[in-house]
Amino acid sequence: MFVCTKGFIMDMFSCFFVFVLFHFWCFDSAQGQNTSYPNCTEEFQCGNLRNLSFPFYKSTELDCGLSKVYCDVSPNPIIELEGVKYQALEKNDVFITLKDSSLGELLKKNSCETFDKNFSIAISPSITYRFDPLLTLFKCNRSQKSINEEFFNSSSYQSYNVCDSFILYYNISIHFYQESIPSSCSFIQLPLTSNSEAKTNGSDLFHLLTDEVVLGLIVSDDCNRCHYTGGMCQTDNTTNNFHCSNTNTNNVAGNRKLEVIVTVAVFLSCCAGILILLFCFRKRTFWYKCLMFWESKTEDHRNIEAFLKNNGSYAPKRYTYSEVKEMTTRFKNKLGQGGYGNVYRGSLQNGKHAAVKVLNELKGSGEEFINEVASISRTSHVNIMSLVGFCFEGRKRALIYEFMPNGSLEKFIYEERSDRVRQLDWPILYQIALGIARGLEYLHRGCTTRILHFDIKPHNILLDEDFCPKISDFGLAKLCMKKESIVSMLGARGTIGYIAPEIVCRNLGGVSHKSDVYSYGMMVLEMVGGRKNVDVGVDRTSEIYFPHWLYRRIELDEELQLIGTMNEEEKECARKMVMASLWCIQTDPSSQPSMSKVVEMLEGKLNSLQMPSKPYLYSPSRTDIDSSVLELA
Repeated sequence: MFVCTKGFIMDMFSCFFVFVLFHFWCFDSAQGQNTSYPNCTEEFQCGNLRNLSFPFYKSTELDCGLSKVYCDVSPNPIIELEGVKYQALEKNDVFITLKDSSLGELLKKNSCETFDKNFSIAISPSITYRFDPLLTLFKCNRSQKSINEEFFNSSSYQSYNVCDSFILYYNISIHFYQESIPSSCSFIQLPLTSNSEAKTNGSDLFHLLTDEVVLGLIVSDDCNRCHYTGGMCQTDNTTNNFHCSNTNTNNVAGNRKLEVIVTVAVFLSCCAGILILLFCFRKRTFWYKCLMFWESKTEDHRNIEAFLKNNGSYAPKRYTYSEVKEMTTRFKNKLGQGGYGNVYRGSLQNGKHAAVKVLNELKGSGEEFINEVASISRTSHVNIMSLVGFCFEGRKRALIYEFMPNGSLEKFIYEERSDRVRQLDWPILYQIALGIARGLEYLHRGCTTRILHFDIKPHNILLDEDFCPKISDFGLAKLCMKKESIVSMLGARGTIGYIAPEIVCRNLGGVSHKSDVYSYGMMVLEMVGGRKNVDVGVDRTSEIYFPHWLYRRIELDEELQLIGTMNEEEKECARKMVMASLWCIQTDPSSQPSMSKVVEMLEGKLNSLQMPSKPYLYSPSRTDIDSSVLELA
């Protein structure tokens, strides 16, 4: 006779589910073996280039990537991009310095054939190549000389008249060009020398150019997913859309057949397991109670209950799910939605409005729920969102916040905003940037426990009726002791475009509160420019990376020419925001300021701010694709 105990029930189900998972593991392993490319090297060394991986591939391995590398040449390996071959001089973290030997020969001869080349950013649905630094040149037909001179001379461009068939116009301080140009002119970009003396002295155009350039690249999310699941990234020549091609159709058919076999085997195993358990427990009512006990006390459920019990002094008011339905009038007025679930407008018993975030029922272990309650419950600051209460009933979870009438910052700062949304003037933008900085300073230094947010972006900044900013959405946050600076992290956290480089490339340094500093800097630059910092959808390749353009104008002490800046006070606010942000997005975390220093920069005098080093673009790696917590922008 068998006795039904809690421990026995748990042991039986644990063994049973390990058995089921073993079947799926066997299937996944077989599938992975069938869809990968066994003849491709995952990571390799090529001469002085170390730790090369997709999208680079050896020239001896066909269809293994997007950028071919020739390793059997000397003195430097050769990288082929869009059919053009470059010498690879050195690799530093995620950047590679390239040399165009043919361009070098033309520059030595002061040959006008130099201007038949073009290093403009190459964009495809699979990958974007960016060269830096570049000089923008306008190559114009001599027959329209008077029209061209009238256009370019008005914008302080220099002309170069040595070549017979065309005239060149350029200005080394302009890298972000938006206006239309005369029809007789074409747009080219060539590598700009780093020799500051040559720039300052106004040297001959050939002396301003070089044959060395830094390469940065970004592989699209679709291409990364395609490659790491055994596919090959391709572009449809007709529609210019991305296409993932699996070259081994037999493997696909074999995988489907294997999937059917494994599914049937697992189904039969489940049936056999249930029959065995039913045989062991003859009384159906007793079996039902035991089963319900196990189901209601799963591991994640117990973890959350234990947390709420241990943090009773911090945790806000707990509501039942029926109370949540009542305060939202059965979820009648939806304010927004996201990957986490939906947000509804609600009313509390005291008559105040609230925003109720109802989390998806299938949220796994509940880590984000615990993070949200644990983080916000420990805070009390004018620039941090207040958590009014929460609901936790099994898989039904909700978070109840104070209501923010103006919604998120995201809808106010971009040029493509709705006609019904006002454009914020510079004093308000400055106060918003300062308020967010103070909120982050409080999270990093003012709480009893240091809180790292890990997802600072415009979407997670909410505005009250007076446009006072509130930092929200602590689902990816981590808590650590105040004295700790480096935290452990298994996967990447955050949103692409705002993720600090050290989160993706761990060799840049440990992950710490400086990751929030970087995200803050990227966000404020978007507030300043009214556009995404990196936008692969723009028409002109010179508009790709806005921070570089801002850095150049600050470096040359020129007007920023930002939309809406009118008087000197507004211009100074904008310039302080830019300078502080450029410090925040330094690649090396040790070069970034603390949020206390950022607040000091924004509140201090403009002439007291020093010039930071130039920020660099970095490329999301495979970590972004593999991470289960990475949120795509």
